[in-house]
Parts: sequence; C-alpha cells; structure tokens
Amino acid sequence: MKIRALTGFLDPGFPVDTKRIKTIASCLQTCKEMLQDSGYEVQTLRIATPPPAEMEAPVPINQRADFARQLEAESFVNAIDYAAVGPALPDELDGYTVIPNILGATEIIFTSGLFADPENGISLSAVRACARAILEASLLKEDGFSNMRFASLANVSPGTPFFPAAYHRGGNTAIAIATESADLAVESLLEARSLSIARRRLVSVIENHAASMQSIAERATAKHETQFMGIDFSMAPYPEEARSIGSALKALGIPTVGLSGTAAGVAFLADCLDRAQFKRTGFCGLFLPVLEDLVLAASAAKKAISINALLLYATMCGTGLDTIPLPGDVSVEAISAVLLDLGAVALRHNKPLTARLMPIPESQPGDEIHFDFPYFADSRVMNLASKPLEGLLAGPEVLYLGPHLS
Repeated sequence: MKIRALTGFLDPGFPVDTKRIKTIASCLQTCKEMLQDSGYEVQTLRIATPPPAEMEAPVPINQRADFARQLEAESFVNAIDYAAVGPALPDELDGYTVIPNILGATEIIFTSGLFADPENGISLSAVRACARAILEASLLKEDGFSNMRFASLANVSPGTPFFPAAYHRGGNTAIAIATESADLAVESLLEARSLSIARRRLVSVIENHAASMQSIAERATAKHETQFMGIDFSMAPYPEEARSIGSALKALGIPTVGLSGTAAGVAFLADCLDRAQFKRTGFCGLFLPVLEDLVLAASAAKKAISINALLLYATMCGTGLDTIPLPGDVSVEAISAVLLDLGAVALRHNKPLTARLMPIPESQPGDEIHFDFPYFADSRVMNLASKPLEGLLAGPEVLYLGPHLS
C-alpha cells in the first residue's frame, strides 16, 4: 500500500498569499517525513482551494486563469506537486466557461464543476455546462489528456483528498490522506479459503494501516496547529496486476471484469471498506478508473465492460465514471445524458460520484489509445450509447431527487 496524496485544504487568498502556501506546505512536508519514517511511501503533496466564488476574496471569473497560474507558481516554489482550484458552482454558470482556460494556462492545476447535491438537486444547466467544458478541454491537446485534470461532481463534499474532486469550503486549514490501496484487496483475497476469511483479512489490514497513519498524521498536524480531517481509504489502483481492483475481482472468482457477477464482487469489496473502523473523509469507496487499472483497461479494450455497467457498479459504492476514453465526435448532448444518470445515482443512493470523461480527438470507438503517463494503461476508446435528451429533461430546470427510503 502507498499513500497517493497528502492533501492540504486552505483559502490561499487572491492575489495568492505566499505565506499561506508556505505554511501549509511546511505541514505537508512534516507529515510526509513522519509517514515515510514509518515505512509509508508518499507519492505526492497537494493543496486544494474553496470554489473561487466562495473564497475570502472571491476571484472574478475573468481572472480565474490568472489565479490558477499564481497558485501553480507558488506550488512549484513550495515543492507541492499538484493543486486543485475549487469547483464552478451552479449558481454562477459563467464559472464553467473558464474551466478550459484554467486547464490551458497551467500544467499541474486540477479543477472541477459541481452539478448536483442533495440540497440543490441536479442543475440541468450545470450538467450541460460541464459537458461543454469537457468537449472544449479535449481540444487543448492533440491526445485529449487535459481532461485528466477535470471532473464533474455529484454529491461530493469538501475535504475529499483525491483529485480532481478535492476542494475546501471555509474554516481552518486542514490535511487529509488519500491511499493507493488496491493491492491490499488483492493480497487479502489470494489463497483465502472462504469469503469470511477474506473479509476478515481485508478489514483487519485496513484498520491496522489506518490506525498507524492517523496516529502519525495527528502528531504531525498538531506541530503546525492544523486540523487532520481523516483518511480517504479508497482502493485506488495502479496499472499493474498486483495493484489492480480488477485483479481483486478476478481473485473473487470473476473470469472477466464486466461480466455477470462483477457487481457482487464490487459490493463485497465495498462492504469490507464500510466495516472497517477509522477516521473517514472523502469517498472511502472502490475506485474503478478504466485507464488507471490494467485489468479494467483490458476489459474495456475487449468491450467486456461498458459505461452503463460502470454506472451499475457505482451504485454498489464505486466512485463514478473515472478516466473513461470517449470518441472525439461525442456530443455535448450525449455527455449531458450520462452526467444526468450519474447525478441521479448519486442523489438516490446518497453517495459522492464523479465523472472524469476523456474524449480523444479524431478517435472512434475501438481505436487503440496510449498515453505517455505512468498512471495510465493502454486501452481502446469506449462507446457512449446515448442520444440527445428531449422534453422536460432537456430544459433549464433543477431536478430534485431525494434518497431512496428503505
């Protein structure tokens, strides 16, 4: 198991206050050093801001790309690997229009657009604004890679340490841990003689690591008078078989991820996470990012796994539609329809879900894709079976959905 990220949450001010960045960076470095001294590899240090519209000094829409450049420059200076500008919000639709500008002006800045939450419902206008931002961002680079740094958010709360979903929403500075722990699932399932033994192993190893990391992080943050928010112990993968959620599902007995039985396997792993006791923040779910998981990427290339299947797994406590390669000619309307489905799942099941969709310019379903990026596996462009919505769902209203009542 590795720590994917230590993420600091703060309001950096606008113009960016260099002292605030330096202070949170110092706390992150202390936490990193203490964790590494205890044997945990920390891959990245990150920071995340509030939505620009809600900062102490709100950032005007026409200055958000400049704000992102300032944040990137200060991150470089303070050895912070990545930074996230908080999401565009439905009550300020023009905020979505500058998302491609933010991505185009920077290299290590992530951002997001919130389109659904339990209080305000699903904004159909924000859904389409996110879809337009995805298409425009796909054209920033020939390979469509810029959308790796953008996510559409449904029911995602502040304090999630995984990017691009991370954002702050006021209050004191804080730090949270994001894990890369798919390998724990693989190791716990291999050679287990029963489901009960496999569950007991996995819950135990999660709790042991969480207790250790929490103790270290609380000591580190106390030195800097910073809040420790908790651990997002999500089973994030890496594109190797031993670190793949797909491998864990196969170890449960599923011949090919995407076939019948996959939803049950996903539910079993998510249930193990739910049973583990630790200080939680963020998703604490099962990550099924197609391009970040070697086995999932292979299933997608064989057309064994579909976008609709991934939506089904999200109901079992996945984290949404992540790193999905789409054809270059996909339309705003087609993307909007799948985002609407994602938002409906998020609100009816009361869970945080994201969509990181990646149209690949000049590609068609089935085309081979390769990125020169260590966190991505080779795969093929997936088909999005969607037509434009009509009637009431094509309007500008807000769709209010309550959670399922049992």
